[in-house]
Amino acid sequence: MKSTKRVLSIQSHVVSGYVGNKSAVFPLQVMGFEVDAINSVQLSNHTGYKTFHGQVLNETNLMELIAGLVENDLHYYSHLLTGYIGCPNFLQKIAEVYNILKEKNPNLIYVCDPVMGDNKEMYVPKEMLDIYRKEILTLTDIITPNEYELELLTGKTITCTDDIYEAIRILQSLGCKTVVVSSTNIEDTHLKSIGKYVNSKEYVDIYIPHIDHSFIGTGDLFASLLLLWMTLNNNNLKESMEKTVATIQAVLKRTLNYIEQANPKTPTFNKELKLVQSIDDIRNPTVTIFGKTNYVK
Repeated sequence: MKSTKRVLSIQSHVVSGYVGNKSAVFPLQVMGFEVDAINSVQLSNHTGYKTFHGQVLNETNLMELIAGLVENDLHYYSHLLTGYIGCPNFLQKIAEVYNILKEKNPNLIYVCDPVMGDNKEMYVPKEMLDIYRKEILTLTDIITPNEYELELLTGKTITCTDDIYEAIRILQSLGCKTVVVSSTNIEDTHLKSIGKYVNSKEYVDIYIPHIDHSFIGTGDLFASLLLLWMTLNNNNLKESMEKTVATIQAVLKRTLNYIEQANPKTPTFNKELKLVQSIDDIRNPTVTIFGKTNYVK
């Protein structure tokens, strides 16, 4: 019997720390998902440190790995999850990978975190945007852009919540099914996560308390958690977003507490997400922030 919880995750990897696959794979495995990981890049540590070293997987390497899976009949997956990809040619091959996996399992669910930038700064080649728009969006079952990535994908400037609603509608008109904006800071005192399920007229808004620190890897964690809770909660978007946010808040608070207690003070290292220490919150998140459902014509 084929497993309904088997994920192929294609995104970045670090030897030390928690971003990309290091942030995404552990929560899925804790919750009973089999996860196979392909690392689009492999670095010693994330790029926020003073130096980093590593390797970049190219599109030929990617398709060699996929060929090995296919030749050994190992390519049945319930989900495809993609995150950071830094090369246009590599991103184009994701569509080919999707088609191969979809042929094997017509019920394949594709969860895409379109990692392109944040805080009005794009940190991948500009050519990536057209590939996402023309080749990737129509394949996605769930997409998790942040506010800036939502602007890039839709061409719409975000200044208020109504703009986000409109941008989500634009993405869905382009072929995306479920759209969840992982974070937006359009309000001064809170962050927000906003989502809309396929074929629904309702939006789910969740206010998120602001933590006055920046962390790396939270977007990767968000996409992973949303995938697992949408699967386990039978696509109940409101409940899945609530549990996703609850887990991330618990991880960040634990990480912040570690920063405050750490000795010696090594800020970059101490700010690595405390995922292993948060295993109970991953398994059973305590929801204290509840989503609000809005009907928007």
